[in-house]
Amino acid sequence: MLTQEPNLAVGRIAADGALSITLSGAWTLRSGFPSAGPIAREIATSRPRSLVFDVRDLGAWDSALVTFLRHLDALCESHQVAMRRDALPVGVQRLLALAEAVPEKPGVRRTSVHTPWIARLGTTALDLGAGSVSAVAFVGEVASATWRLMRRSARFRIGDLAVVVQECGVQALPIVTLISILVGMILAFVGAVQLTRFGAQIYVADLVAIAVVREMGCIMTGIIMAGRTGSGFAAQLGTMKVTQEIDALTTLGLPSIEFLVLPRIVALCLMMPILCVYADVLGIVGGAGVGVSMLDLTLVQYVRETVAAITLTSFATGIAKSVFFGALIAIAGCLRGMQCGKSSASVGEAATSAVVTGIVLIIAADGLFAVLLNVLGI
Repeated sequence: MLTQEPNLAVGRIAADGALSITLSGAWTLRSGFPSAGPIAREIATSRPRSLVFDVRDLGAWDSALVTFLRHLDALCESHQVAMRRDALPVGVQRLLALAEAVPEKPGVRRTSVHTPWIARLGTTALDLGAGSVSAVAFVGEVASATWRLMRRSARFRIGDLAVVVQECGVQALPIVTLISILVGMILAFVGAVQLTRFGAQIYVADLVAIAVVREMGCIMTGIIMAGRTGSGFAAQLGTMKVTQEIDALTTLGLPSIEFLVLPRIVALCLMMPILCVYADVLGIVGGAGVGVSMLDLTLVQYVRETVAAITLTSFATGIAKSVFFGALIAIAGCLRGMQCGKSSASVGEAATSAVVTGIVLIIAADGLFAVLLNVLGI
């Protein structure tokens, strides 16, 4: 009965200078195979003329045996020792001949090279620098295209702008409606829990109105549009780059920034203030539902307190933020789409990166607005 474990035995050198190698057992990937170290040491010390095999007790075999023999072949070649294959199974001889038919190209085999941490740090810094330069150049091209739009010399189709406006506006209403009402209800509930302790339930209306109109309305709308529309822009432009449609536009002499990017930026800047006002109203309605149902406030009281709390400055601040957020979302989405690679996987990576970039820019910009408005006393 043949053993299931692969076994390797190195014999003695015969009178004709041949070194005998006995292979027995199952030489499969599942079983593994022994090291060729004993053979290498014997070749280095004894200097045989040739290598012969005894495979009478060889069991099942697969590519593991072929790999082992290929390694032995390279070892014999380096020591100028002939490897005789006539005793090997016919299938093994054919596979070895097939493997040697096409020589391995240099540089194809992967080698594990440990890169020092300082080199990795430098590579990361160079990548960040290149990405920053690319982003600044893209923003400059967008600014130039916007200037041409103001001078009525930009080239894009009004129909494309109308389609993007519909995608950014009407089709975004359901998700904006749901999120805005829920945010207003959450703010009112959290405020009610705290203000009820002091008998100041009426000021829940002030809390919801100011928070929604000044901050939460524009921020939540921006985050929704970054996840919904910004990723869509990146996916659309990334797919166009993969299918070489952008290259075709360049060949036709049509600037891709004007033809593809500018309509998306204009559409989102136009729709964001409208969606922000819509979100403000629904957020206040959600807060009113909690205030009237839980705090025994009448609808008239809630509305009067809300109107008294909202100032024109707060309302205008939220609208201005929404326009700026819309520009940031559109630029981030289009930038990641234009930077997309040539593979289908790159499209998904570009969409994910657009969402992350858009949300980070929105939060950072809102922080800058908070500091600036505090300095201005607004």
